[in-house]
Amino acid sequence: MLTNLQAADRVTGFPFATRSPVLATEGMAATSQPLATQVALEVMRKGGNAIDAAIAANATLGLVEPTGNGIGGDLFAIVWDAKSKKLYGFNGSGRSPKSLSRQWFTDNGYEKIPSHGPLPVSVPGTVDGWFQLHQKFGNMPMKQVLQPAISYAEKGFPVSQLIAYYWNRSVPLLSKYPGFTEQFTLDGKAPKEGDIWQNPHLANTLKTIADKGRDAFYQGQIAHTIADYMQANGGFLSYEDLASHQGEWVEPVSTNYRGFDVWELPPNGQGIAALQILNILEQFDLASMGHDSAEYVHVFTEAKKLAFEDRAKYYADPAFNQLPVAELISKKYAKKRAILINPDKSGKHYPAGHVALSHGDTIYLTTADSEGNMVSLIQSNYRGMGSGMTPPGLGFILQDRGEMFSLEAGHFNEFAGGKRPFHTIIPAFITKDKQPWMSFGLMGGAMQPQGHAQIVVNMIDFGMDVQAAGDAPRIHHTGSSEPTGEQMTDGGILNLESGYPYETIRALMRKGHKIQFANGPYGGYQAIMRAENGVYWGASESRKDGHAAGY
Repeated sequence: MLTNLQAADRVTGFPFATRSPVLATEGMAATSQPLATQVALEVMRKGGNAIDAAIAANATLGLVEPTGNGIGGDLFAIVWDAKSKKLYGFNGSGRSPKSLSRQWFTDNGYEKIPSHGPLPVSVPGTVDGWFQLHQKFGNMPMKQVLQPAISYAEKGFPVSQLIAYYWNRSVPLLSKYPGFTEQFTLDGKAPKEGDIWQNPHLANTLKTIADKGRDAFYQGQIAHTIADYMQANGGFLSYEDLASHQGEWVEPVSTNYRGFDVWELPPNGQGIAALQILNILEQFDLASMGHDSAEYVHVFTEAKKLAFEDRAKYYADPAFNQLPVAELISKKYAKKRAILINPDKSGKHYPAGHVALSHGDTIYLTTADSEGNMVSLIQSNYRGMGSGMTPPGLGFILQDRGEMFSLEAGHFNEFAGGKRPFHTIIPAFITKDKQPWMSFGLMGGAMQPQGHAQIVVNMIDFGMDVQAAGDAPRIHHTGSSEPTGEQMTDGGILNLESGYPYETIRALMRKGHKIQFANGPYGGYQAIMRAENGVYWGASESRKDGHAAGY
């Protein structure tokens, strides 16, 4: 059963594709904003490699898409290094203020950590991430890498459609926080689509970083400005918190799904949830069910519920916990969990699995170069534009990722000073026969592991190309138990994107699913696939302002 509501008038690419994949051999970039994609290609044309291009694109996105990211946020990346023929993982998440404790929240009457303001702010890890990636793999001097973003910040750029929409939604919420209105509005209002936006404060911050390096952000005047601002406005983030920050190189983890190795980063992120979902789905013959069938949507949703119960219980900072990652992503464990799925009935509640414990909005971009290097990079301030806390004269907003901590005593993810919160942003990569096959990601909070698994299934089980796999209607389940302490009790809500036939929806309702049709939370996808002949196939999100291009 297949529909083609996303691209009914296409001559080729049926079904689902809104446009053809982009093909090129020398370089490819796919980002969530066209100007950032062009910056990445410009850097590669001038001698930079995929790593340089990814950093340049990310710096530009912090300017042109402040509704999803910026240097006040965190960064994660997976890099395929063509020289060593190996994948490398980087966890650039920052830690909570060391002087703040769970006890402080409970003593002051908090049942959960606020979503905005000074209390959810953690150390921004992005700038450190840029420099660690650049030191290990970069080719072009950092001054040149950051220059396109600096130029756009000084001269200005026209704000694109979706970014203007989210900016307008953020202004009423964040204008009460010091520094936001002065640095992120035009006379108190969000810029409209087509308005020219300049950010001279961010240009100066990026110039300082380009001239003086990473330590200018974490140990120089920028760090003092951030710390003084936070202390003056009820925050706990200190100069010492910033000065002690260090991102971490980590080993990516994987599962083999029908002959393809799917790679994610281990916690404190949620990447292994995608691997758990795929391991459970591998127990079923999805190809025979069909993409739009009630059977497939049901099995996928139940697999997601099972994985997310483990996510709520076990995913946290491994520096504070001994996490059973190997068992959670094992095939043996997946078989035990898959047995719990009733093919005829939606599960109202699943317990987290019992595993042996040994004695812990967003942008996504991907780049690839002529040497075969590929980068999968994701970066975020968390809730759209972040906490609203906007240090004076710096041109960026601090993230509110600390909201993701739990205040439940004894929880793996309970708040502690100097701890990394549970993280939603996850880059992904696929290899086949130890060779790079696809770098990809999908933005959107808890949608991300659900989206990763759907992209993999769309390509491997349902035979879609890299663009159609992203354009096909998506499943988005909400209401699972969360790492912040909330519990699923009634099966949650199944949101289906437009394009699913009514007979599928009716069959799912008969199985007990609560169906809704949310407008917008289905993620933002970018991908680059590398064919056996060396041709790169690029794809970008049709639901947003994304753009894939190559040369």
